[in-house]
Amino acid sequence: MTIKTIVIEGIDQDITIRRTDRGAEVTIAQHTRRAGRQDICIAHIARNEDRESRYAKATEVAKVVYGTDRLGRAAATNSMVHEVLTEMERVAGC
Repeated sequence: MTIKTIVIEGIDQDITIRRTDRGAEVTIAQHTRRAGRQDICIAHIARNEDRESRYAKATEVAKVVYGTDRLGRAAATNSMVHEVLTEMERVAGC
């Protein structure tokens, strides 16, 4: 089975990981009363990127999914970031 899109639903925003020709794209769809729906791209992951750069991008996505701590880091454990990375790689076809 090939997964082309994963949507993580939140209260005020949805995070979508969508397959592209060269990998995957992670976008946030924020819902506000005044502006309506606004899509913001937060990461592009290519199939030929090295693992360290993909992990760094997964950390940025984890900040949105799990929030941040007082120091601005992702409020997630290392295994939680790896779960985000696994889903990004699965959609991208890495």
